[in-house]
Amino acid sequence: MRSKSALTNCMGFLMHDINVSLVYALPDRQWLYETKLARGCSATDLLEKSNFLNDIAELQGRLSGDLQMGVYAQRIDPDYLLEEGDRVEIYRPLTADPKEVRRQLALIGKTMGNAKASKK
Repeated sequence: MRSKSALTNCMGFLMHDINVSLVYALPDRQWLYETKLARGCSATDLLEKSNFLNDIAELQGRLSGDLQMGVYAQRIDPDYLLEEGDRVEIYRPLTADPKEVRRQLALIGKTMGNAKASKK
């Protein structure tokens, strides 16, 4: 994790600001945080500035390094340096193993794309 001074320097430097956003979603609710940060800030810096770790009950008590994050569905490390227009996504843990779901569907003769029974 970055030191407090590194975070202040990153967010205090006004030249070459970039527009970035942070998103987190649950099945019934979504959070979006859009801001400008100095070029050279990391995904962790954005997460800390957003206050998501305090404001969202599902994330409270979590450390930024423990979260799975990505930019446009591409996995990133917490120290990833942000670029103009990046949308950082915080991923939720899987609730079911995709391989197991496919296996169970195959047992009843269905596929992932045809999991719901069709009415004709």
